[in-house]
Amino acid sequence: MLTNRRSLFLFVLMLILVPLAGEPKFHPFGGDFSNFRVSFGSPIFLLFLLWLRNIPLILSGFSTGTVVVVFRALLDVYSTGIAFPLAVWQHTATFFYYFVYASCFLMPNFDKTRIYNKALQIAAWSIIAEVAASIAELSGMQILLKESLTLPSPEMLLKISIIAVLRCFFILSFFFLTQLYAAETRLHQEQRERARMMLLISNLYEEVIQLSKSQKNAETITRNCYKIYERLHARADTPEKEALAKEILSLAGQLHDIKKDNQRIYAGLSALTNNRRIADYESPKELARLILDTQRKYASSLKKSIAFSAEISPDLPPLHVYTLLSLVNNLIANAVEAIDQTGSIQLSFKEKAHALCIKVQNTGSTIPAHKLDLVFKPGYTTKFDSEGNASTGIGLNYVKDLAESLGGSVTMVSDTENEVSCTLMIPLEKCSSARIQYLLPANSPEAPRKD
Repeated sequence: MLTNRRSLFLFVLMLILVPLAGEPKFHPFGGDFSNFRVSFGSPIFLLFLLWLRNIPLILSGFSTGTVVVVFRALLDVYSTGIAFPLAVWQHTATFFYYFVYASCFLMPNFDKTRIYNKALQIAAWSIIAEVAASIAELSGMQILLKESLTLPSPEMLLKISIIAVLRCFFILSFFFLTQLYAAETRLHQEQRERARMMLLISNLYEEVIQLSKSQKNAETITRNCYKIYERLHARADTPEKEALAKEILSLAGQLHDIKKDNQRIYAGLSALTNNRRIADYESPKELARLILDTQRKYASSLKKSIAFSAEISPDLPPLHVYTLLSLVNNLIANAVEAIDQTGSIQLSFKEKAHALCIKVQNTGSTIPAHKLDLVFKPGYTTKFDSEGNASTGIGLNYVKDLAESLGGSVTMVSDTENEVSCTLMIPLEKCSSARIQYLLPANSPEAPRKD
């Protein structure tokens, strides 16, 4: 519907602008062809032919030619007082120009969905259409003057061809520059949307890890409740104790339902986060750029002045986006929150002994030596909001659990004055593109073959 409205708007705009653009003009020929004019009408017409996708070319040529003839006839009536039918007759040859011009574009059968990939072909055919349309207009003038048809002289053809080249070059340059700008704008929007989706899925990845832990806890509690029920049921020698045992059994059943609900939710979320596509792996440089751009915005929202920098080893393979985003965003966000007002944060990705070494080093905050062993404990926090409410204290604990589940480790050190450094070590095969071979199903065409 929107496309049809756009096409209709462009069609009407074409019928208005082409006649107007045809008035700034000059006449390259004298004598019988003195009425032949060169103007901006045809370049503007070409521009609209390239833009319009849902309007038939024949209709565009017929309508534009008719409107131009009527418009020029009305101008002659206003300026000279000539009769309208005679004025129309004098400009009728112009109709053939626009009709033939549009009809010429039926022959190459350009696919308008891929028109932007055929710049040279369109330029060449535009010149041909311009020359053919000009010859049609000149021939139309001869017919209207009731003269015998003669071919244009070589000098006239040369002038027409030069004018055609200049006009087509001008308008096609403008057209493809606008399309290039539009393509770059779309690409920028797609990159922003992709970055946003990466962050959303990385947050989802974090929730899946927490849900997995919650699921295990629910299973353990359900089992313990059932054991308590068995003991109470075996020792129930009064109706009150029997009722209590049944309440415990009912509680165990409710916990079992919660566990099953968690399992279904976990299965659905896992389908989104268990990535099996190479597209889910990104270069370390691009990944670092995405992380730091996000954290700059976060620091700005907290009204903190923090300088961000990155040091990336050029030899690293593409890294698993959601795993690394989930881990590193937690570490850097924690550093941003810990910095008082000003400071710096440096992120580095390096390879050490077949492992990915990620270091987040910041100035502007510190951790006392006796508390370094506590920072990864669940619930421990040193951050409070403006109302004095404590943070949840699970971010660093989540980082530790995820790193260890991948076979890695995390450590934190501080100079106890103005600097804190956190180091993650993760086996490369668990977080790089080499991991694909472990994720692909055995019957996948991308899976490694066993010969």
